[in-house]
Amino acid sequence: MKNTLALALALAAALPLTAQAHKAWLQPSQTVIAGTNPWITVDAAVSNDLFHFNHVPLRTENLAITAPDGSRAQAQNPATGKYRSVFDLELSQQGTYRIAVVNAGLTASWQEAGKPRRWRGNAASFAAEVPKDAPELKVTQTVSRVETFVTNGSPNDTALQPSNEGLELVAITHPNDLFAGEEARFRMLADGKPAAGIEFEITRGGTRYRNAQEEILVTTDANGEFAVTWPQAGMYWLETSLQDDKPSLPQAGARRLGYVATLEVLPQ
Repeated sequence: MKNTLALALALAAALPLTAQAHKAWLQPSQTVIAGTNPWITVDAAVSNDLFHFNHVPLRTENLAITAPDGSRAQAQNPATGKYRSVFDLELSQQGTYRIAVVNAGLTASWQEAGKPRRWRGNAASFAAEVPKDAPELKVTQTVSRVETFVTNGSPNDTALQPSNEGLELVAITHPNDLFAGEEARFRMLADGKPAAGIEFEITRGGTRYRNAQEEILVTTDANGEFAVTWPQAGMYWLETSLQDDKPSLPQAGARRLGYVATLEVLPQ
């Protein structure tokens, strides 16, 4: 039972792909707030429905919170339960915070005694746990980012600057300045360069209460840009993924990148 649970939690923290039924996400209690040292609470989960806790928690060991001045902020009161992780954040600065869970590692598959074997871990444990001469050994580097954005007072873009690692969203329209009926534009980067021709799935929350997902599909152009006009107010889940042969780790022969964002669209 422990091994089954550990495997489920490892998969929950791994790369999200559109084809998977389970969706990883971070959801703040609110994304636009004004005040002196206000607080928010953030839920983190992997679920069947947006945004309901009904599968497993999203692990937050690799949580990174960037404050409006570019410094690292710390989560408060973290806890992980059966279906979700949760933490609080004091917005002690004016401006925009970037809240992200960034996971990176390796996956491997091979044959052993005629049976398939699979492994997931980090580069440090790879050599000790994966036989280098295993038959049919395939190693893939994985990098995934699950994030959201919160603004206290007037928005700024210091925390939004890309790290140039993996898939990242660049805001042409500020992610905390989104309104129903209006168009928003974004640029997608892969390792700091425009990611052309990748498809986004954009889905409004509350899927539990409607028969159709009502997802919006958009594809980035030659500059890595895409546009979306929000049909109505609510919390939206954006997801994309990319597979290529450009791993940065020598052990890997391929790479899988994933990106997820939760954005709040407000009524006009």
